[in-house]
Amino acid sequence: MTDLGTRTEPALRRAAPALLGYAAVRALGLITLALWSAARDKSAYTLLTARWDALWYTRVAELGYGYEVRLPNGDVHSNLAFFPLLPWLERLPAAVTPLSYADAGFVISSLASLAAAWGIFAVTDHVYGGRVGLCAVLVWAVLPVGIVQSMAYSESLFTALAAWSLYAVLTDRWVTAGVLASLAGLTRPVGLAVVAAVWVAGTAAFVRDRRHGNEPLQGPATSTDRTPGTSPEEPTVTRSSTRSDPQDPLTLGSTPFGSDRSTPRPHGARAPAHAPGVPAPRLRRALGMALAPLGAAAYVLWVGYRTGKGPLGYLDVQAGWRNGFDGGYAFARFVADKFTSFPSALAGVGLIVGVGLVLWLYVTCVRQGQPLPLLVYSGVVTALALCASSYFGSKPRLLMPAFPLFLPLALTLARARTRRSAVIVASIATASALYGAFWLNGSGPP
Repeated sequence: MTDLGTRTEPALRRAAPALLGYAAVRALGLITLALWSAARDKSAYTLLTARWDALWYTRVAELGYGYEVRLPNGDVHSNLAFFPLLPWLERLPAAVTPLSYADAGFVISSLASLAAAWGIFAVTDHVYGGRVGLCAVLVWAVLPVGIVQSMAYSESLFTALAAWSLYAVLTDRWVTAGVLASLAGLTRPVGLAVVAAVWVAGTAAFVRDRRHGNEPLQGPATSTDRTPGTSPEEPTVTRSSTRSDPQDPLTLGSTPFGSDRSTPRPHGARAPAHAPGVPAPRLRRALGMALAPLGAAAYVLWVGYRTGKGPLGYLDVQAGWRNGFDGGYAFARFVADKFTSFPSALAGVGLIVGVGLVLWLYVTCVRQGQPLPLLVYSGVVTALALCASSYFGSKPRLLMPAFPLFLPLALTLARARTRRSAVIVASIATASALYGAFWLNGSGPP
């Protein structure tokens, strides 16, 4: 425990500016929501904890599974559609404190959002350095749907688990990565994205081991680099490092998929925990890969057993919500229908621009040579969000956990002067706070 505290304290100190900035943005959003709700004679706390998905999670926590709503059109909305980790966590404080399940959900979401912000900083700091890490956290905080990070929803919890699992992959902590990926799989269906990142990265590492054995990819050269969790003012350590192998997609600063090889690694970027050519112990890597899918697989198989419909039972539950995966056909029809009249055509144009921006960001991530685990994770999250066949208004929220998508924006923000960056972040944070307050007091969640 002492060793853990010794390692955690400097890492937390390094992440402190990002966490404080994140907390300030979230406080602005909550204050704006409270003022807006008070003006409309509504309870901001109720909007955050006792509407939409938050109600379904608290019902699972209180009553367990089996609750369903049958609609006049024959649809069946079953609470089996909601994965169990958040309700399980809501039960713990509710059992030992005066907190209700809704209160517990709010506390868990608030703490998880801070853990997610720290995880995003850790990943970005590892790849690009601390300044970009700070900007990445602020970009994630000021997303238009950022208010969801403060709701008793599972997005913050999932993002925290996903970010730290990806960090564990990048630093060759494979068992930790597998455990966190398994927990992410118990949180949301999109936990598949974390599993995919662990598997693809692990497979690529095994291929790299087979190709290079235990020898370094290049002749070792002595360089000075900071160890994780240290600041530029702290003592540095000298260790063996190598140049990136252009055929190794796991090497930080590598150039997979034809990205610009001339772009230097940003100042402060960090090397993996060991030299790129020296593999982590294969047994731990294999164990991490084996652990990663267990959470999602266990819940899906349990739902199949409970419904009596076998491994595909969960898909039937989602079908009752008119939700599924159709490759984006239903979403494309939804967008096309917007062009049947002039006012809605503007919304259709906005949707097309939004989807185009998301795809452009992903292509930029590839061109900038992001590590393979980040590309796989954000790619799967994006595909599942855009290709789902229902709940089109929720797609921006479903994209929120795909934080690697926003790293190009963080890089751009980090290159700007500090004063200009602060003005940009403050302006967007204000707009995001107003947007969240408007939607939560309106027809539905953002």
